[in-house]
Amino acid sequence: MDLTQNTKDITKKGDFVELKFTGLADGNIFDSNISQDLKKLDNKAIAEKTIVIIGQGMVIKGFDDNLEGKELNKEYNLSIPPKEAFGLRKTEFVRTMPIKIFHQQKIQPVQGASFLFDNQLARVIAVSGARITADFNNPLAGKEISYKFTIIRIVKDIKEKAETVCKLILRHVPEIEIIDETITLKGPKILESFINQSQSKFKEFLGKEVLFKEVETKKSE
Repeated sequence: MDLTQNTKDITKKGDFVELKFTGLADGNIFDSNISQDLKKLDNKAIAEKTIVIIGQGMVIKGFDDNLEGKELNKEYNLSIPPKEAFGLRKTEFVRTMPIKIFHQQKIQPVQGASFLFDNQLARVIAVSGARITADFNNPLAGKEISYKFTIIRIVKDIKEKAETVCKLILRHVPEIEIIDETITLKGPKILESFINQSQSKFKEFLGKEVLFKEVETKKSE
């Protein structure tokens, strides 16, 4: 961690920043990367470093919009209305479905249980005879969300920046090699086309295009 940064540095759009945060809905924690808060959510969970690019939608809109103009190492508290958080609840996302769909998949639907349907997460809100009522709204839709957060630092390290951009663009972080400020991403051949299609984004965020080097995927024995 760079301890030389001026704590009066003010964040701006496009900055890479490391956050410590806890999100709450109805007074209950739903997300955090602060160990003592995360343990309240899941005693076995391990807090991970979170780096985002301000203004790129890596967190919900109401949170993202409020990361600009902030001092480092100062705790902020924020309330976000539903529209700028996880959206409003939509009645059309509540659907009635035949129970046989579940039985065909050897699933016994129970009120309150969650399930995946066409890659969408839903929750059973009622079971009545041969039909069930399912809610496809985000569980946090329609709720005011609050965050407490601290911006620990503005990230300068090129490898950390490259990792963050890969998460944003590629949705995963491949092996990254930095030599004389040249960035090389390593992985299977299929990764090359995704990188080439995204070179304009890499240049926008990192100030340069990246190179690709094919490496064989290790086969599990």
